[in-house]
Amino acid sequence: MKKVIIFGVGLIGGSFALALRKAGAVSEVVGFGRSTATLEQARQLGILDRIGQDVDAEVGDADLILLATPVGQMAELMGRIAPHLGTHTLITDGGSTKCDVVAAARVSLGNKLAQFVPAHPIAGGEKSGAGAAQADLYQGKKVVLTPLAENSKASVESVRRAWELCGAAVSELTPQQHDEVFAAVSHLPHLLSFALVHDIAQR
Repeated sequence: MKKVIIFGVGLIGGSFALALRKAGAVSEVVGFGRSTATLEQARQLGILDRIGQDVDAEVGDADLILLATPVGQMAELMGRIAPHLGTHTLITDGGSTKCDVVAAARVSLGNKLAQFVPAHPIAGGEKSGAGAAQADLYQGKKVVLTPLAENSKASVESVRRAWELCGAAVSELTPQQHDEVFAAVSHLPHLLSFALVHDIAQR
């Protein structure tokens, strides 16, 4: 990939960028966020090549966009980028719920919906923010894709490959299956819920 854009350069977004860099899979990483200080820190840490200045101009030639913002911000963000997306640009996300993200995408992305392949990386850490980002955060961790009927096989495979390059083990569920599973296991210890999700995703 030549160009990846990260919206929300914290633990999830920053680690995604660092992992792709470590894999030699990306030439340029551009970041957007609400905090200039956080973006500058990310640039100094080598997470970003550049801090994005103009969303409309940047998204047109991106190969992949990661939405690593809180889920509640995604609808507005999708609406902002949709008119300017290149035909080859794919979008994925790091949201921990999927039905609401997909519903937002159906409204906000319009005829660009097929370019969005939702994902939930099941990884985290005690600390947050760009300073907590690490290249091996996703190593051996599970990422659940929840592809849409509108997605092409090639688009799903490209997004799968990006997460695999980060070291993740990728599986697929429908958005509904994902949310039902995670609602059911949310009260379980993390390792047990991870094992259960892994088992369901393999069926």
